[in-house]
Amino acid sequence: MKKESLKNNKNKKIKEFRINFDIKTVFVFIFATFFLYTLFEPAISESMNNSDEVPLTKILQDIKTNKVKSVLVEDNKVTATYKNDKKLITRKEARDSFRQILNDNEIPLDQVAIETKDSTLTVEILRVAGSIIPAILLFAFFWFVMRQARGAQDSVFSFGQSKAKRFIKQKSNTTFKDVAGVEEAKKELEEIVDFLKNPEKYRKLGARAPKGVMLVGPAGTGKTLLAKATAGEASVPFYSIAGSEFMEMLVGIGAARVRDLFNTAKKTSPSIIFIDEIDAIGRARSRGVMSSHDEREQTLNQILVEMDGFTPSEQVIVVAATNRGDLLDPALLRPGRFDRRIMVDYPDVEGREAIIKIHSRNKPFDKNVRWDRVAKRTVGYSGADIENMMNEAAISAARNNKPAISMENIEDAATKVKLGPEKKRLQTELDRKITAYHEAGHAVVSHFQKLTDPVHRISIVSRGMALGYTLIPPGKDQLHTSFSQLLERLAVIMGGRAAEETVFKEITTGASNDFDQATNIARRMVTDFGMSSLGPVNFGPTQDITEWGSEFWEQNNISQEMMAKIDHEINRILTQAYEKAVQIVKKNRKALDKVAANLMEHESMNQDHFEKIVGIKKINK
Repeated sequence: MKKESLKNNKNKKIKEFRINFDIKTVFVFIFATFFLYTLFEPAISESMNNSDEVPLTKILQDIKTNKVKSVLVEDNKVTATYKNDKKLITRKEARDSFRQILNDNEIPLDQVAIETKDSTLTVEILRVAGSIIPAILLFAFFWFVMRQARGAQDSVFSFGQSKAKRFIKQKSNTTFKDVAGVEEAKKELEEIVDFLKNPEKYRKLGARAPKGVMLVGPAGTGKTLLAKATAGEASVPFYSIAGSEFMEMLVGIGAARVRDLFNTAKKTSPSIIFIDEIDAIGRARSRGVMSSHDEREQTLNQILVEMDGFTPSEQVIVVAATNRGDLLDPALLRPGRFDRRIMVDYPDVEGREAIIKIHSRNKPFDKNVRWDRVAKRTVGYSGADIENMMNEAAISAARNNKPAISMENIEDAATKVKLGPEKKRLQTELDRKITAYHEAGHAVVSHFQKLTDPVHRISIVSRGMALGYTLIPPGKDQLHTSFSQLLERLAVIMGGRAAEETVFKEITTGASNDFDQATNIARRMVTDFGMSSLGPVNFGPTQDITEWGSEFWEQNNISQEMMAKIDHEINRILTQAYEKAVQIVKKNRKALDKVAANLMEHESMNQDHFEKIVGIKKINK
């Protein structure tokens, strides 16, 4: 069996070698072999036959002395057979006749028996081929070299050709049924597809198709997926290209590729062009204050002309996507070019549940999995985060040899996506105790406040850079946040340090990240939201889009006295939040100790287990 498997493996290797063998290499190998053979064949033949060949004069002398019995003439080869059956070989000129050679040397023709053997057809063919094939191979070699050189020359001039990929409806498996959580954007693109399919319905009412649709939103929210779905739904040619593919080392290539792309789209109109990451070429043009990128600006100018220039493209619709809409040139976003600007934001709870159901297709799940709880658990997750979470849950279940994906697998995957994988760090018992009280402090302060959300999960298992974590996802999606809610959120963030100081009468470095988050929130409350005694004034930096090309922030003119007041207000808010956290921790010390002891024993606890210790949270929102 082993021998047969070895033979099969060898055969497979040989087959793979033959399949992957380059035809150019084969051609060069044959040419070199034949050329070398033609070059050295006479010398090789002469060296091989030196031992048997003798001069023609010796054969003629032996014929005169009646030592030769017969002679066999084959072309220029003469084989003499002696009376003692010895054979010697000699050569003559191919054009000379052996009988004429005997006459010239005054040897009677009846002195020896002469037999002539004509060359066969095969020999003649090989002889002709031997003289013609080298010339053919030499010509083919020079033709191949010239063709390669011409191809390299043509590739220089082909830089201006567009690299856009054309999608055919039958070859795109993604449709609008595979997109969820972005219903508004999906409806807009469905309208675009319907316009291209039924243009007369709109023209009767005097409507024209939008020339461009700009999809703007954070990374991972489904902008490219929407474009793929549009390609799958559209019955028209769909061209896809990334913004960076327009740029090249040579000047003018980007503009040439834009022209080529739109010309190709016009020839197959009606059609759709999708430009992903358009901010790579669509950034605002400078006005001389900053140095400009001429090549990028030429490319942008060409796009502006193609979309709404002197001869606009009426049957070509451009769909673009970016997560940096603030950097785009105003001329690109004006009506007549990109008529519609669609925000593709993070999905709400209903959108997340729909996305989860899409990515749960063809996956087995336990009966105890509750999709509504998973949707509420994943506040702030993008569509890409959810897809990654479901994939990680399937990997976790397979790694543990489970027949189906459980709620625990989904919970672990959700935590892994946001915080990273678990890390087993060597910690002393004191370190574990400090971490347990720190996380218990966050949870207890959150639980005993009215405007905060329920604690979802607590753990002292290290993930990423954190030694532990307390998850408090929002119970529902909110558009507005009040001053009281922000103040309670700051108290929750300060709860870890408050618990450490209350229990150990000492402070540690573990709350540094908490202070960073709290300070940012407090600063925005003062400078952006007007939530301080300084009044409803914005003290934050502003963006000068017109003069600075949307790439730089300009600090407002604030006096040193006012900056000191801002710092004082930030410190006052943080101190107020910390005092509130210390008050809650001291008031609920028994609950804090129980939660910390449970974390020391089990390392993690979920919402149900936590509420069994501290009671059901009363929410007043």
